[in-house]
Amino acid sequence: MARDKFLHILRFLHIADNSQRPHEGEEYDRLWKLRTVFDKLNEAYAIFYNPSEHLAVDEVIVKFQGRVNFRQYIPKKRKRFGIKIYKLCNESGYMYDMTVYLGRDSHSATDDMTATHATVRHLTSRVEGLGHKIFMDNFFSSPRLFDDLDRHKINSCRTVWPNRRDMSSDFGPKHLKLKRGDVRVRTRGGLTALVWKDR
Repeated sequence: MARDKFLHILRFLHIADNSQRPHEGEEYDRLWKLRTVFDKLNEAYAIFYNPSEHLAVDEVIVKFQGRVNFRQYIPKKRKRFGIKIYKLCNESGYMYDMTVYLGRDSHSATDDMTATHATVRHLTSRVEGLGHKIFMDNFFSSPRLFDDLDRHKINSCRTVWPNRRDMSSDFGPKHLKLKRGDVRVRTRGGLTALVWKDR
């Protein structure tokens, strides 16, 4: 297809009916124009693919220069401007579920659950009770999330900041004066925390 023809089609391409725009209120969806596309994709991922045992939760920045109020600027990323998407992928890179970050989510955060905790629970809801192993970085991880995933028969492994809520107090920066080769391990039920200093 010629470039100009593609741009002409793209100019008039609409996924949602603008006359059906929801009123801006508490339940307003910033992604309402594309919500049906994202829902259909997530449904298709679940129908046509059975994920492998090892899965990963991570964030990705999709480069975007347009004007939307949920566009992110993250200076440490290679693509500094874009739309942040949280994904659940398998070890070969197949995306099994995704959700777009639309700004601070005050609805999903509670006293017992942070917004990132709620995001991980949402992404892993389709693999509950199947014995999958979830890997993630310290942006998402916390002991409460581990306990929550364990209750839903999802195993997980991740790095974690030592000052996260509910971490063992002797893992704090003041107590972590390790010598080379030292290892410190703490366990509670099915949760194991381990820290070491390389030789």
